[in-house]
Amino acid sequence: MTLSLQELTAMVLQFHPIAKQATIQIGEAKQALRISRGAFDPLFSYNIAEKTFDGTAYYAYQQPTLTIPTWFGLTLRTGVEQVDGNRIDPTETLGRSSYMGIQIPLGRDLLTDKRRTDLQKAKIAKEASYTERRKMLNDLLLEAHSAYWEWWQSARIYQIASAALNVAKKRAEFVKGSVQLGDRPAIDTTEALAQVQLFELQWNTALLNLKKTQWELSQYLWQENQTPYNLPANCNPASNDFDRFSSKKSITPLDSLLSTAMTNHPELVLYNYKLNSLGIEKRYRTQQLLPKANFNYNFLEKGYQWTAPKSVLFENNFQYGLSLQIPLRFSYERGEYRKIKYSIQSTTLEQDLKRVQIENKVRAHYFEVENLSKQIELQEKIVTNTQILLRGEELRFRAGESSLFLVNARETRVWEATQKLEEIKTKYLIAIQKLFWSAGVLI
Repeated sequence: MTLSLQELTAMVLQFHPIAKQATIQIGEAKQALRISRGAFDPLFSYNIAEKTFDGTAYYAYQQPTLTIPTWFGLTLRTGVEQVDGNRIDPTETLGRSSYMGIQIPLGRDLLTDKRRTDLQKAKIAKEASYTERRKMLNDLLLEAHSAYWEWWQSARIYQIASAALNVAKKRAEFVKGSVQLGDRPAIDTTEALAQVQLFELQWNTALLNLKKTQWELSQYLWQENQTPYNLPANCNPASNDFDRFSSKKSITPLDSLLSTAMTNHPELVLYNYKLNSLGIEKRYRTQQLLPKANFNYNFLEKGYQWTAPKSVLFENNFQYGLSLQIPLRFSYERGEYRKIKYSIQSTTLEQDLKRVQIENKVRAHYFEVENLSKQIELQEKIVTNTQILLRGEELRFRAGESSLFLVNARETRVWEATQKLEEIKTKYLIAIQKLFWSAGVLI
């Protein structure tokens, strides 16, 4: 049984709780947008009132009304009225009447208002939720991939330790037989046994690290029914993952990575969304610095049968109203306007700082990848040379020209060099993941 990096990525993106939370955030943003659009829903209202006291019908009143808000700030209203009674307000019209009217903001709220501002900000928040999801998955995959490569390293070292232990045991059997035949001194038996015990210790340590990294990797594995999934004990990482992911052809040039990061990194894109939202808020606060003036006009008609107006606006059958409010100091409005300007300045500075930090991270991880690649080449040569020296020492030992102590020393050097090579390979693979993560393109 094997687990590849692609299979791990697929499981994490599909079943991990954080990945599902990121998708839930998109759904929440969509519902927030729906709530903001609700401010523009047509509204039907119905008012009815009646008063009778001591046998006198004071009034009976019915008024169904349809109100239609529009994106342009205008509000359309239409409805009918039926007013009866002996003690009604003189400004009311007895009997049945109908009307169709409009409300127009003339100063504040003409170009934008709270409803339009909230709707525009909700649209931006919806788009930003996709970028926020990408940011969350970018961070999650870095953690999962790093855990995978740590597991890959421990599995490799465990295999190497197992092979070294088997070789040491075979050599111990060979030495034991040679001692019995009188070809070797009895002390060589103790020397061989000490080497076996040393590699048994290394093997146990490697097994412990393998189990530990396997458990750490399992925390990123979940099943469809939202239950954790533990890797089976006999599961191993894919054997060809290093060759697949360490190819230099897969490393994008630095300039291309920097360009991608500066234009498409989720953290920088989120700042763009935030600045756009603040810009919309600033436009709204600018409008609030104007006087508040509203104009209402209704065409009136007798009865419920509506016909086109037969007169000009202010000649007959009309009702209008004009309201005007002017704060004498605009303290609240000026304070809110300046506050949003400071927020824009602060966010811009944060974005500039984040841009520099991201650029430095990309450069640092890119040079780390290059350096570790050279270290791998050098360490591979060291491993090859120590293996050549070990084979030569073993030939001399079998010919009686060397001691078991020197063979064990050479073998220990091979083990240490091989273990070091696997550690550098793991650092290299994790550095590649960090490089793409720092550029925001891991997902």
